[in-house]
Amino acid sequence: MEAIERVLSELPQEIVTRDQDIVSTYTTDFRRQYTGATPAVLRPRTVAEVQQIVRACAAHRVGLVPQGGNTSYCTAATPSDRGDELVLSLERMHKIREIDAANLSLTADAGTILSELQQAASDVDLMLPLALGSQQSCRIGGNLSTNAGGINVVRYGMARDLVLGLEAVLPDGSLYSELSPLRKNNSGYDVKQLFLGSEGTLGVITGVSLKLVRKPKQSVTAFLAINEIASLASILSQTQVQTGEAVTSFEYISHSSLQLLLQAKANLRHPLQEMSEHYVLLEVATASPVLNLDDTVSVLLADLFEAGLITDGTIAASEQQRADFWHLRESIPEAEVHHGGSVKHDIAVRTSRLASFIERATGIVKESANEAILSVYGHVGDGNVHFNVVPPDSADKDLFKRRFEAETSSKIYDLAFEMEGTFSAEYGIGRAKLDLLTAYGAKGKVELMRTLKDVLDPAGIMNPGKVVPKP
Repeated sequence: MEAIERVLSELPQEIVTRDQDIVSTYTTDFRRQYTGATPAVLRPRTVAEVQQIVRACAAHRVGLVPQGGNTSYCTAATPSDRGDELVLSLERMHKIREIDAANLSLTADAGTILSELQQAASDVDLMLPLALGSQQSCRIGGNLSTNAGGINVVRYGMARDLVLGLEAVLPDGSLYSELSPLRKNNSGYDVKQLFLGSEGTLGVITGVSLKLVRKPKQSVTAFLAINEIASLASILSQTQVQTGEAVTSFEYISHSSLQLLLQAKANLRHPLQEMSEHYVLLEVATASPVLNLDDTVSVLLADLFEAGLITDGTIAASEQQRADFWHLRESIPEAEVHHGGSVKHDIAVRTSRLASFIERATGIVKESANEAILSVYGHVGDGNVHFNVVPPDSADKDLFKRRFEAETSSKIYDLAFEMEGTFSAEYGIGRAKLDLLTAYGAKGKVELMRTLKDVLDPAGIMNPGKVVPKP
């Protein structure tokens, strides 16, 4: 603790918060599964102050845990329970530095809330495609450090695909700054990619330049009942072709997930007359004011009905109905919490193999815990499915989840590995998935990550114990 006190004595006291009533709001992870401890939270106002913090921590070998909106699912933003690390919150660094509408770009501090960036883009008739359920509280630095996904990946890619330039404070306190929002820059290594997905283990992201796109002038949202899960890839392919690749979102919702939600929230209603085991929420959009997207989607749905791929469906007739559809999709995690929480599996496989994975993984669960409730939903357009297992009503919730995770989750991960998929599609690694990275990481990847970590952060102060498994 003497080292921490020396660090704190070298910093401007206006950026140091020691009040444990306040500090405690930074030390529990988003899912409330892990609580750490820290003597203080540091809240810098400028990049120079971030550099000062990192230099002091490096000099005294004190661990530093960067934190954005604290919405990580894998305890990446939570300090250890030893109390020997400091939390660095970027919440005071929330300036939008520049919007270049003609260049379709936006440059901002890393502590800016995602929804504020979306609004800034909208104010100049543009759109930031990154969209997440936590966008009212998550901050862009955290989004980038975890390489967040979201609902628009099928068209616009992951968070890393939207980054034009980056600024980061390195583990020795020096600054890497390549913020210029160039569309082409072939000047050596693409260094910024090292920090995207590294969860603060190689440095602290302080600024970013992001790609914007034209704001859609038309969008059509449809909620569909599909005949069988095996047709998911065919429906997606047909939708992309007939709309001219205008698909922005293509989400799968299982009947059991929807039922969990409707049971948890009596004020919500099922959007269709006909029940099905499988549903798709799709959205297409275009910036063109002249293309007739309504007719295009109507023809698409007629073709899907005729081919027997869908059995029922409805198109949002208003912005409110569109919002209602999305509210159903985005509220499923909340419904799982209402029913006692879930064992989460953040899986990605090839889109062509997703239906097969869901069917085979369902068989694994039924064989191991037939009474379990499956909550399966996800971003089918990019091969990501949240394959979650909810305890039955009669079970001891915590005991069931511990047993399932210990006895069955590995079989689900084995299946994903067998199908050349991944155990972490968009949640990252943090502290929670270190063992999974060791078991299922790509050949040579963990060793290369350790080498990079040792070279850039030889003192091991940046987010210790996260992302990079120890030998």
